[in-house]
Amino acid sequence: MIPVPLYSLFALLLGVVLMMSGAGALTTVLSVRLDGAGVSAALIGLTTTAYFAGTILGSVTAGRAVSRVGHIRAFAVFTSLLSAATLGHVLTETAVGWGILRVVEGYCMAGLLICVESWLNQTAQAGNRGKILALYMICLYGGYGAGQFLLGLPGMGGTAMFAVLSICLSVALVPVALTRQTPPPLPRMKSFSMRKLYAVSPFGVVGAAASGAMTGTLYGLGPVFALKLGYDAEQAGQFMGAAVLGGVLLQWPLGWLSDLFDRRTVLVGLFAALVCAGLGTALLPDGAFGAVLVAAVFLGGLTFAVYPVSIAQTNDHLEPDDMAAAGGGLILLYSAGAALGPFLASMAMAQWGAVGLPLSSCGIAAMAALFGVWRMRVQPCVPAQEQGPFTAMPRTTPMVVSLDPRVDQDSVMGMTESTLK
Repeated sequence: MIPVPLYSLFALLLGVVLMMSGAGALTTVLSVRLDGAGVSAALIGLTTTAYFAGTILGSVTAGRAVSRVGHIRAFAVFTSLLSAATLGHVLTETAVGWGILRVVEGYCMAGLLICVESWLNQTAQAGNRGKILALYMICLYGGYGAGQFLLGLPGMGGTAMFAVLSICLSVALVPVALTRQTPPPLPRMKSFSMRKLYAVSPFGVVGAAASGAMTGTLYGLGPVFALKLGYDAEQAGQFMGAAVLGGVLLQWPLGWLSDLFDRRTVLVGLFAALVCAGLGTALLPDGAFGAVLVAAVFLGGLTFAVYPVSIAQTNDHLEPDDMAAAGGGLILLYSAGAALGPFLASMAMAQWGAVGLPLSSCGIAAMAALFGVWRMRVQPCVPAQEQGPFTAMPRTTPMVVSLDPRVDQDSVMGMTESTLK
């Protein structure tokens, strides 16, 4: 493979920032608008479930479109559909209509991320794969966090916000369409059955699913939580921005701890800390917005850290050439959890109000922690010196796993070549 300098990826990564700014803010805007229209928390949770159902479908099938027409054309198609669906929210204000649009948006986002991640993987070499993954995560989370501040801009009422978000998504296509870099072929991931994945690492599987349930709940219903506490739309966006910031800040120190100690111990500790953080958030006094933002940092940081530690725990029991396929399975489990979690949390919010969100996360974290304690009693741990290194990973599509420096890239390339033949 011919070495490619990192600056050649500028256009692609700029497209990621713009894309995530529009798509990330859209999630918050929809929750705010539905709550303002008097829609129940249960229906808001179902619209979030619809989005993640779309991402699951896209993760499994959208790669065919990329293989058939190429990265740039597929990126253009998915971006155009996502921008159109964003404007479609102006035409209907029913939860059912918005739920259908969310399925389309989830599918398009999965397709876009498959384009980006497979492109980055085939561009990366052994010496810069970790740097490319880090840059990608900065653009991914930075764009999502920056998009939250669009809610605070003047004149963003009515249809103006949807127009601005559609513009962000449409403009994301420009740098990608104008790039002169030749896109690579799409690698084909090996299959890895869920039964085999659970047999390899039961706690890794449970951790990934629990992470999805809690993260999906935070993404979809976090703004509603802030609104029900009496804050406005701008503050709801700040709450979500603080949660994303916490996720970026705490992944690496918690991952470092997981390299020093038994990962199952760290995972149990993470879930126990999430129980405490959830209870603390539920008991926050009214009007203490600063405390709410601090709680968001800890909730986001602890929640986001569960998934990469779960991947690392699973990889400790795998051969390098199985990591990509197993990682893809974990992402699908995460997505399934993310589809179910908001619905369950919305039921809790319908019963107990705003505090139902942190309490639902408490329940999920508590059950996962108890499962981890049981696994530690029935199976010996992997010694710390035999554990592989921790790598922070985004929770996007199965394709992103091929960017992990721990994955056997020769086996991934071998799968690509055999597919092309």
